[in-house]
Amino acid sequence: MQIRILSLILLAAAPLAAQGVTRNYTAQDYGRAERFLGQNAAPLVSGLGVRPTFVADGRFWYRTSTANGFQFVMVDPARRTRTSAFDQARLATALGAVTTGRIDPNRLPFQAFELDKTGRVIVVESQNRRYRCDVQAYQCTSVDTTAAAISTPPANSIVSPDGMRAAFIRDYNLWVKDLSTGRETQLTRDGVKDFGYATNNAGWVHGPRPVLAWSPDSKKIATFQHDERGTSMMYLVSTNVGEPRLQAWHYPLPGDSVIFRIHRVIIDVEAAGGPRVVRFQMQPDQHRSSICDHISCDGDYSDVAWYPDASALAFVSVSRDHKDATLRIADAATGAVRDVLHEHVNTQYESGISPVGNVNWRVLPASNEVLWWSQRSDWGHLYLYDLRTGALKKQVTTGSWNVADIMRVDERSRTLYVSGVGREAGRDPYFQHFYRVGIDNGAVTLLTSENANHNISMAPDGRTFVDTYSTPATPPVAVLRDVNGRLLLTLEQADATRLLSTGWRPPTPITVKARDGRTDLYGLMFTPSTLDSTKKYPIINHIYPGPQTGSVATRNFSPARGDDQALAELGFVVVEIDGMGTPWRSKSFQDAYYAKMGDNTLPDQVDGMRQLAQRYGFIDIDRAAIWGHSGGGFATADAMFRYPEFFKVGISESGNHDNRNYEDDWGERYQGLLERHGPSDNYTAESNQALAKNLKGKLLLAHGGLDDNVPPYNTYLVADELIKANKDFDLLVLPNQRHGYASQSNYMMRRRWDYFVRNLLGAEPPKEYEIGRPIVP
Repeated sequence: MQIRILSLILLAAAPLAAQGVTRNYTAQDYGRAERFLGQNAAPLVSGLGVRPTFVADGRFWYRTSTANGFQFVMVDPARRTRTSAFDQARLATALGAVTTGRIDPNRLPFQAFELDKTGRVIVVESQNRRYRCDVQAYQCTSVDTTAAAISTPPANSIVSPDGMRAAFIRDYNLWVKDLSTGRETQLTRDGVKDFGYATNNAGWVHGPRPVLAWSPDSKKIATFQHDERGTSMMYLVSTNVGEPRLQAWHYPLPGDSVIFRIHRVIIDVEAAGGPRVVRFQMQPDQHRSSICDHISCDGDYSDVAWYPDASALAFVSVSRDHKDATLRIADAATGAVRDVLHEHVNTQYESGISPVGNVNWRVLPASNEVLWWSQRSDWGHLYLYDLRTGALKKQVTTGSWNVADIMRVDERSRTLYVSGVGREAGRDPYFQHFYRVGIDNGAVTLLTSENANHNISMAPDGRTFVDTYSTPATPPVAVLRDVNGRLLLTLEQADATRLLSTGWRPPTPITVKARDGRTDLYGLMFTPSTLDSTKKYPIINHIYPGPQTGSVATRNFSPARGDDQALAELGFVVVEIDGMGTPWRSKSFQDAYYAKMGDNTLPDQVDGMRQLAQRYGFIDIDRAAIWGHSGGGFATADAMFRYPEFFKVGISESGNHDNRNYEDDWGERYQGLLERHGPSDNYTAESNQALAKNLKGKLLLAHGGLDDNVPPYNTYLVADELIKANKDFDLLVLPNQRHGYASQSNYMMRRRWDYFVRNLLGAEPPKEYEIGRPIVP
């Protein structure tokens, strides 16, 4: 394999745009930019990756990066000690003796381990084989795969809380495997194609892992029979020699008379006479209530809650348009269902502001209460209801801020532990902090005082929590605190010295005014590490318009954010702005363009970019560009058509350009139910092909040929209209690629760089540069 040797002198070279030179770009120019991609930048920061795994005795371990690789650390909160989890050099020798030879102790061939009850034996998996290692004697043995097969959960199964059973799907029915004997038992028998049990199909999500929730006593399973019969189909064909392979699956669309329905059930695994299916006495729900309907949650069923004694199941039914949500309780023995409370929203109801679909309601059977999250005050707060009558007892949290996630409920002390945003004055309103809240008096206590974004992991016993805090510009610090917020132990302080020595600079936090001239918008700006403020640089907007998340993916520190910094190194200013219509702010802020999906936050993006050009003289606003993927692809083409004089270049990747061609639950949630108005409807004006004739700049449309999230026909619709309007544009179809492009993502990245270099800088990129080859300094 060819090795490119890049001189460190290149890091001091000024970008072509700053030099005002139109010479061609070289492989060295691209190589300098490539240094700032994640695979090259992240290894230069130590102390990253603290994600605690708690063990039965109260301790926890984590794996963190070091200057030479990775280290496993064990923490004892009771003793306030932090030590190596084991001697990695001795373990490497022991493991190497039973595997393939020498193992680098700084790069052990596993990322996680299981600790047995004695605390001296760990089980690891390497190269698809399992090994038991005594970490006192430092001897490893291969696990007998024949014997281990009995206790190994089947692929794509969900293990019960007691660890004794694993539930899985076979032939559209639900089965369980006894992990002590290996015996398999069929739980349901009437599951058939298109009407199977626990199937994970919500439009583009059609994975093999079951969607279910075990009861706390491991004796019952809550799930549903997923009814796909009569719904629309989606089709894709592979690219190969010979007859193409057809891929077909159910995929309801907005306006369809029949969409997915879920027939909720509880399965009593240990019922006398064999497993018993208890059907809920209600009409099937039209879909699941959480955001898992349109993101892959890998079997997640967190939008239901078992009573502690497994006597009942709480769940939320949501109307097809997401405007009505009803909390219900089902009797686990009879399937009888009663309604507890109902909420109607004029736009769309959400149970939390988190983009991962956190469910912020909790039933408290011991006190016959329920905590309910609502944005009825324009902010996401908690309300306490009577679980029997559904009567509102009180509002628990108040003010111009949002409860982001309920982390723990201590019913005995009547205390909540929640993350929240926007409460601390003078701070970035997207920074998450951690709070203790009194259920009865509503008193809120800040537990994380640092002006940063805090990521919290609470110990199972609720006595301590791990707090990892950082900002986009400052590396993370991980600490152990007690539930009063007192510092117990510093775990890691990330060191970015080696990264900084390469010329890397953190993104600049930016604030601009929204379209209304009053509301502050927040974002990040990336500039070349060799920025010359006396020169002019084209500006590129990297956009994701929401409504379920924004352009800035995280407020945590990150050595690389996609290719934002790498792209800047080529001679651009790159910006990400969270416009009106994205979450984490007020409800009215997020609903800014409800039922007007074609808005895509674009008025805020254009105004914000103009404000930045007035503020920073090195921004050339006359050379403005935009790019995005998925929803960002929709917004990019939309920007090129709605603002043809402003945006000169756009790259639209895998856009859902017409939400009538995207799965029903997305468009019907944010655009509303499809309403026909003569030959048109309320979706037509929001579709990109309706505006394609306005194109003036350079536009590259890209799509994966096997995209089962946003089917490629979305992009073909736009291409078809551009051809009809006799417009020049570029089209790139990536054969056999899904939504994220997988093996061809580096190719797409290089083509993106080339497109901006050619059309914004007027320069020629290096021919067929290959991102991902080894780089030697």
